[in-house]
Amino acid sequence: MDKLLAQKKLTARWYERWPRGLPVGIFVLTMAVTVLSVFAIERAEDQRQRAQMGQVAQEVASGIERRSNANAAYLRSSAALFATQQMVEAPLFRTFVRQLHLDGRYVGSDGIGWAMKVRRADVPTVEAIMRSGGLPDFTVRSAPGNTAAHVVPVMFIEPDSDRNRRAIGFDMFSEASRRAAMVAAERSGQPTATGAVVLQQEGKATGQPGFLVYMPVFALGQSDPGTKLRGYVYSPFNAQRFLEASIDEGRLQGAGVRLFDAINGTPKSAMTPMAAIDPVEDSGRVVNRPIDIAGHGFLLEIEAPATPMLSIMSVMTLLFGLLVATLLLVLARLLTQQAVEDRIALAWFEQQSSIRNSLTRELNHRVKNTLANVLSIISLTRRRATSLGDFADSLEGRIRALSATHDLLTQSDWGTTPVAMVVQAELAPYAQDVQRHLEMGGPDVELAPNDALSLGLAVHELATNAAKYGALSVESGRVSIRWEMAGEDVARIDWIERGGPPIDPEMRRKRGFGTELIEKIVAHELRNPVELRFEPEGVRCTLLIPVRRRGDFAIRQGRSGKIG
Repeated sequence: MDKLLAQKKLTARWYERWPRGLPVGIFVLTMAVTVLSVFAIERAEDQRQRAQMGQVAQEVASGIERRSNANAAYLRSSAALFATQQMVEAPLFRTFVRQLHLDGRYVGSDGIGWAMKVRRADVPTVEAIMRSGGLPDFTVRSAPGNTAAHVVPVMFIEPDSDRNRRAIGFDMFSEASRRAAMVAAERSGQPTATGAVVLQQEGKATGQPGFLVYMPVFALGQSDPGTKLRGYVYSPFNAQRFLEASIDEGRLQGAGVRLFDAINGTPKSAMTPMAAIDPVEDSGRVVNRPIDIAGHGFLLEIEAPATPMLSIMSVMTLLFGLLVATLLLVLARLLTQQAVEDRIALAWFEQQSSIRNSLTRELNHRVKNTLANVLSIISLTRRRATSLGDFADSLEGRIRALSATHDLLTQSDWGTTPVAMVVQAELAPYAQDVQRHLEMGGPDVELAPNDALSLGLAVHELATNAAKYGALSVESGRVSIRWEMAGEDVARIDWIERGGPPIDPEMRRKRGFGTELIEKIVAHELRNPVELRFEPEGVRCTLLIPVRRRGDFAIRQGRSGKIG
């Protein structure tokens, strides 16, 4: 339990010390955890997409290789048949190819053709035979600059279409890429593909690229290697149609596919794709897979479709984290604000408790002083009174003087009280008589509470004495009360009576209660002697009253400067 309380106090101190930093820190920490979670989700999503693209690449490569293997099987079977014939004639070739029922199963290829090896000297004879056999326009066409000892022209190609007839008579051995593949096929005895070429079927050198696959046909029973090769069974492929026919675009899931001729030493960035299926939207994230088509290396590139910057799971995680971070920020802000308010309230309660204690001590002190003054007044009044009525009247007047000054102090919250207000309060009964004249005036001087009480008591005694025996007892009498600053922290008040009855010399020697009250009690409270003279013209009294700073006697002081 104590450990839990200590932890709560420590947390409260944190809230008080960092009222803004702590909520912001909690928000930043929560968002950091959220961002890390989003990063982990996106990383896993990227790995999943890469694995998915790898699977797509594998499926595409498998489809292309299956179609390539099927083509190789057709070419092998054709080569095996033609190897048994002394002469490959048009009827035999067409019948055999048509019996393969390639329609619908050989999509992507322009068909199967036969290219016979012919010595250059025998070219005119071969042209005459082909023209008489139903091809009146047959001519062997070689690429410029070809000086090889033999040619390999296209003799037949199925299906017989206008597109395929463009290749009839073309000497494939006269073109470098084709010749390289044919030589490699002759050496290996296996189907061999060329690199990227433009097929004769395209009709122009700038047509779509493609490739060809050659299968050599050797004569049976020949011992001379030079005369053993009879020609080639081959298949021309338009690269774009071959790519589209080899894959199921529905399984690409929006991905793109590009087929490159993997020329040795050439970076992929410098290659031009032979065929391409564009992605739904470019993403730049690719997977490369090398494939082999009839012994020739190609490069397959799979580009993943563009995806949103953040996955749905990441967006949901980010929004949830933002919501949680905001709620924690608001909660922490409320807690810090509550902690600050609690600290302010606690300080206020401590201040109020201190004020109450000070008020209690001050009240006790002032009550004791007031009671002491009352007891002194009662004692002196009793000793000087000649009768019970005289005692009661004198005591009542002096008590009323104390009460009037107390009222002034109460109105000022026991703060400073102007001298003018004290004098006016004590002389109010005499100032209402128009036949009597009072003169009072002086600068604004503020007195402390105890000093104001003493001044009020002194003025009351002087006014009472003047009303009984002095200037206020006759119509011609005048009383002047003037005050001024006699120093930085002392005020002087002069009471002067004129025009009253002559003062009996006996009264100068006889000290009455009022005289003793002023000279003893008031002088003691003011901590300055009182000068009281009974002159022939009238009574003259001079009081020196200390003017103290508020901090010397105030219990508390508000912002407005009032003592409260």
